[in-house]
Amino acid sequence: MSAKVYHVLFICTGNSARSIMAEGLMNRLGAGRFAAASAGSHPTGIVNRFALQTLATWHIPSVGFRSKSWDEFARPGAPALDFAFTVCDTAAGETCPVWSGQPMTAHWGVPDPAAVQGTDEQKAKAFMATAITLKRRIELMLALPLNSLAGMSLQSKIDQIGKTGA
Repeated sequence: MSAKVYHVLFICTGNSARSIMAEGLMNRLGAGRFAAASAGSHPTGIVNRFALQTLATWHIPSVGFRSKSWDEFARPGAPALDFAFTVCDTAAGETCPVWSGQPMTAHWGVPDPAAVQGTDEQKAKAFMATAITLKRRIELMLALPLNSLAGMSLQSKIDQIGKTGA
C-alpha cells in the first residue's frame, strides 16, 4: 500500500510571487508526499520573474508555473485538498470558495516581495528572504507526524507554524 499524498493549495491575491514560490518549495521538499498547487483570488495572469529566479537558485525548475484563479480548485473534479494556506494578508480576509475535501486552513502570511521598490538586487534579496521564511514553514510542516496527529491537534500545529514559524 502506498503512502497518502497530501494535496496542498497556497493562496495569495495575485498568485504571482509568494504562492508560486510556496508551491515550488512544497513540491520539491515534500518529495512525493505532498502535491502542491497555488492560486489567487484575483490572479494577475503573470508570474513574477523574481519568484522564478528565486526558485531556480534552489535548483527548482521554474517552468510550468502560471498565475491562476482559486476557482479552478473549487470546480467539480478538482482534487480534494488536505490543506489550504493563505500566504498574504489580503487573501486571508477574503471569503474562500468551498473546496473538495474540506481542507484544514491556516494563515502563513509573509511580506510581499513584489512590493519592494529599488534595484533588481534589492528586489532579489526581498524575494529570497520571503522564500526562506516559506521554506522554513514548509520544513516545519513536513516534520509533523501527520498520520498520528488528530484533527484539532494538527490544526493547532499548522496555525502555530504561521504565527511563530515554530
